[in-house]
Amino acid sequence: MHLLLRRKVFIVLLLCLSTMVDAQRMLMPPSLKAGDTIAIISPSSQPDSMTVVKGCEVLRQWGYVPVVGANALRNYHGFAGTADERAADLLWALRNPSVKAILCSRGGDGAVQVLQRIPLKEFREHPKWVMGFSDATALHSAEVSAGVMSIHSTMCDGLASRGARDSVNIMLHRLLQGQLPSYQMPAHPLNQQGEATGMLVGGNLSVLCGLAGSEYDFLNRVDDGLILCIEDTGESMSKVDRMLHQLEIRGVLAKLKGIIVGHFSKYKSPENGFADMYEMLHEYLQHYDIPVCYDFPVGHHSGFNPPMVEGCQVLLKVEEQQTRLQFINNQNVPATW
Repeated sequence: MHLLLRRKVFIVLLLCLSTMVDAQRMLMPPSLKAGDTIAIISPSSQPDSMTVVKGCEVLRQWGYVPVVGANALRNYHGFAGTADERAADLLWALRNPSVKAILCSRGGDGAVQVLQRIPLKEFREHPKWVMGFSDATALHSAEVSAGVMSIHSTMCDGLASRGARDSVNIMLHRLLQGQLPSYQMPAHPLNQQGEATGMLVGGNLSVLCGLAGSEYDFLNRVDDGLILCIEDTGESMSKVDRMLHQLEIRGVLAKLKGIIVGHFSKYKSPENGFADMYEMLHEYLQHYDIPVCYDFPVGHHSGFNPPMVEGCQVLLKVEEQQTRLQFINNQNVPATW
C-alpha cells in the first residue's frame, strides 16, 4: 500500500516538473506556407496608407494573404487609433485561428499602451510570429516574457520601398518558411573578441528600458543566459548613458553572455568628450569579460537590417576579422542558408 502511494506521489511530482519545464520552454511559432494569412496591425503610430498597401503587395507576391486590422489606419493624436482600438487589433490577430503571423505596419510610439490591455498569457496561448522593430520592441519583449519567439525585422516601409526580391526581405520570407539565419559581418575596431551561446533578446534600447520592472520585460530572463542586441535613434549620448546605468544597477550587464551593438542614429556628436556613440558605449562595456560586437546592421537606417529571432538560442563569435551570429533551432542543430 505504501509502495503504491509512493509511486502515485512520484508520478504527480514528475507531472508537475514536466509542466514547469514546458512553461519555461521557448516556443517557436509554426512556419508559414503559401495561402496563409498575415495580419497587419498598427500598435504604435499611424502609418502611411500607401506604404501599407505596397507592403501588402509584397506579401501577396510571397504567396500570403494580407489582412489589415480594422483600426490599423486610424489617426488619434498621431497614434493609429486609441489604445483600446490598437489593443483590440492585436488581440484579434492573436486569437483569430486563420491568422498565422502578425506584421507591424510601423514603429513610432505607443505600443506600451497596448501591452497594458493584454494579459501576458494571450501571447503564450496563441504563439504566432510577430514582426517589426523600433517601438515593436515592446511586443517582442512581451512575447519572449511569455515564452514565445518573435522576429525583430523590417516592417511595411521596408517591404514597400525595397520590394519582394530585396536581399533583406528575402531573408524574412525564408525565416517565415522555417529557415533560421546565419550572419557574418566585418570586424569593428572596438569589438571585444570571444564566443558565447545564449538566448537573443533586444531591440530599441529606450523602449526595452521603459519596460523595466514590468511582467513584459524580457530582461527578467537574464538568469537564462542572454545575448543582448541594442539599437536606438534620436537619443543623445547622455540619455543612452543613463540607460546603461539603469541596466548596470539592475545587475543585467553583469549577467549577460554577450552584447550586439546595432546602429545608433540622429544624435549629436561629439558629446561629453566622446567622438561618437560607439566610443561612449565602449567606455562602459570594455569592463565586462564578454564578447561585444559593434556596428551590427540592425536598427534605424536605410541599409541592411536583417531579421533577428528574439528568444532563440544563438552562437555569437566575435573574431579578429569578423563577427559570426548563428541562430540555433529547437534540436540544437545549426540551421543555415
